[in-house]
This record gives sequence, C-alpha cells and structure tokens, in this order.
Amino acid sequence: MYSIHRILLVILMFSRPEIKIVPGSPGSKSREWIEKHHKYVATTTHDPEHLPLVIERGEGVWLIDVDGNVFLDFSSGISAANLGYPTHPEVKKVLVEQIEKLAHAAGTDFYNPYQVMLAEKLASIAPGEFDKKVFFANSGTESVEAAIKLTKQYRKARMFIAFIGAFHGRTLGSLALTASKPVHKRGFYPWMPGAVHVPYPNPYRNPWHIDGYEQPDELVNRVIEYIEEWVLDKYVPVEEVAAIIAEPIQGEGGYVVPPKSFFPELRKLAGKYGIPLIVDEVQMGMGRTGKMFAIEHFGVAPDVITLAKSLSGGAVPIGATIYKADLDFREPGMHSNTFGGNALASMVALKTLEVTEQLLPHVKSLEPLFKETLNKWKEEYEFVGDVRGLGLAWALEIVKDKKSKEPDPKRRNKILYEALKRGLVLLGCGKSGIRLIPPLIISEEQTKLGLEILGEAIKASI
Repeated sequence: MYSIHRILLVILMFSRPEIKIVPGSPGSKSREWIEKHHKYVATTTHDPEHLPLVIERGEGVWLIDVDGNVFLDFSSGISAANLGYPTHPEVKKVLVEQIEKLAHAAGTDFYNPYQVMLAEKLASIAPGEFDKKVFFANSGTESVEAAIKLTKQYRKARMFIAFIGAFHGRTLGSLALTASKPVHKRGFYPWMPGAVHVPYPNPYRNPWHIDGYEQPDELVNRVIEYIEEWVLDKYVPVEEVAAIIAEPIQGEGGYVVPPKSFFPELRKLAGKYGIPLIVDEVQMGMGRTGKMFAIEHFGVAPDVITLAKSLSGGAVPIGATIYKADLDFREPGMHSNTFGGNALASMVALKTLEVTEQLLPHVKSLEPLFKETLNKWKEEYEFVGDVRGLGLAWALEIVKDKKSKEPDPKRRNKILYEALKRGLVLLGCGKSGIRLIPPLIISEEQTKLGLEILGEAIKASI
C-alpha cells in the first residue's frame, strides 16, 4: 500500500507542488532545526536567509523537508546525488549486499578485489591510450591533494599553475590552487606555497574584454600567450612547475565553459615543456555534461584526473585520482589514507558508473530544453547577462545590466529564495550566478516544471 507521501509524489509528477512555506520564512519545524544547527554545528556555507531548507528525506528528484513541504531538486547535493534520492535502486541493492559482506578492511594495507575492480573500470573509461593507476580518497579536496603530491614527487618541482575562478578544495594544498572567492582563503595564510594563478578563458568576463563567444580562438590565444610569454618566461622557472591544473568547466567559479580550443592548446603547451596536466572533474565528471568526463568534450587526455561527488551517486563518500602510471609514487608510504576506496564505497561506485553510462543519452536529450529556455530569458531580461552550460550543467549570470555586466548578487539571492518558496531548490555559483544541476534521472516533464518555476521566480525578482 502506498504511503500518503508516495501518493503525493506520484501526483507531483503530473502537477505543480503545493508549497506550504510561509513567504519570507521556513516552517516552524524547520526554524527549530535551523536554530539548533547554528548552536551545535560548525559554521560552513549555509544561507538561512535565502535557502532555509531542512531536508528530511528524498524521493527521486524530490526533496521533502521536516515540515512536509515538497521540492523539485535542481541542486543534486552540489552535483553529488546525480542518481537522485535516497539511493538509486540498483545502487542500493549493491550497497546492502556489500555491507553484509565487507565494508572496510584497510584497503591501503591489505588487498581486496573490490578496489581493484573499480580502479580497472576507471582506468578503462578515462581518456588516454596509456596505462593508468588510481588512488582512492574520501572527497574532492583529498583527490586534489593526491594529484599535488603525485606531480610534485614526479617532477621534483614545487610550483603549480592554476586559474583565476578555480575551485579545487579547502584543505591547505588544494586551497592554494583555489581562486574563486576571497572568503575561502581569508585567515588561513600560509597555505601551500608555489601556486601561480592566470586568467581562465571566460568568454563572458576576461581581462582583455574580448567577446569570447564571437572570438573564441583569440581569447584562447591570449591565455596561452600569457602563460608562456609572461609567467614561464618572466618569473616561474619551467623546471619548477610540477603541474598545470584546471577544471574542464569551472564550477564554484560560475559554471564557466571555455572555448573548444582551450584544452587542446593547453595540452599542447604542457606537452611542450613536459609539464603534467591535471583536470579537476570533481563537480563536472560522471555524466553531468552528457559525457562521463567533461574533458571528453575537448578531445584531450590529461595526465591526471580528480573525481569525487557523484562517483557514488551521493550514496557514500569517495574520491579518486586517476593518473598516468608513470607518475606513480616512488615508494610505499609516500601517500595513503584509511577509508579511501573501502570495499563498500568501491562496489557502490562501480554500480553507479554502470547506471550513469546508461543515462548519458538521456542527459544529452535534455540539453536543448535548457539551452533554449535559458537563452530566451537572456533575450527577455536585461539582468540575465549570460547563459552557459552543457548537458545538465547550466548557469544564468545575473547582472545589473548587460552593458556594465556588474554582478547583482542581491537579485540572484532573491531569485533563489523566490524559487524555493515555489518549490524549486537551486544553488548559486560565482559572484552572482545560478546553477541548474538536477539529478540525471530527471524526466522531461519534471525539467519543464522546474524551468517554469524558475521563470516565475525570475519575474518575482523584478
């Protein structure tokens, strides 16, 4: 027999959610939990004013809060819950079977078949016709830390070239490479020394004020020239560069999609000087863009790929660093951890990869719907400055006006809250961007519903 909630969810598949949130505030139970949270839980990134959501459970693409309100999710747990909530049925089956067999048994000290199976799968699907190995961790920042150590010891070098707008994590190594918001670094100096940041080829915003949509190759040339003719020629010795690291699409920095020629040119530059190229796929990897790896859109094989978030579909924590076998740690004990790639996480990730591969055609089929709807708003509203994305990774950049391109975080936050009031969960990105990242299992009808709600929220911000 169906529960009342399940019946409601079935109805919601074909109708608008009846949201009971009081405008300007969460429900009474939510308020109570939010107050307790701020009393007992560490301050992180919560925004109780604009996103006062206390999630109790999920069903597919729907989230239900402690007050019984139902929301359509366009956030996917920051692109971790790519297969929806609470856990995809096929993944859940594997999770239950594996936990009855073996969850954890020190996979960096003893051997087990589960870790090997996942590593073999990742090595086989990652771009590049060369031998690969995999280091397992618990999160994105840990997978980046492993990439840092790998390339440092391989090159016997200490410096990194990263990009303005990048987000690679908040631990002191990855934090040095992060450059999306000052708040991430405020009060934490010294972080790892040696990171040098250069402009990312953002078609909408760049220091040369080039329209990168109309002149993509010119924008890419400027970035490559800046790295080679200024950074490497003037103040960073080439032999001291351990690696170049970049996101295929900048995530926290605003869902910025670079011109198509950028990564081939960056790959060429790195190869010219024998510098390893690290691509951070923590947010964009595992099907989010319509391909398993976002870098596949650019036809490039990096030396190192970092993963986390959606690698397990949000079911369990796991991160991975896939790298060219030649880069491997030179001796046992140079790098390790306790829980990374444990038996349970490995088997869950293996099944998640299988399910995700099957969803890729579906993700691609929904891309035109986002592209057409969002670009229509760009034409209609003076404050929608830019639209960009691939697959099911999209962003609107909210500005004061198109001419000045001045970011408008106040309006962006109002749109987020107006959408939440109407039953749609969204997240911001960059200084004034809105990211649209629903679970990959979302249907066309649910997608249209979410976009309809967002359209209403945008109108309500005027």
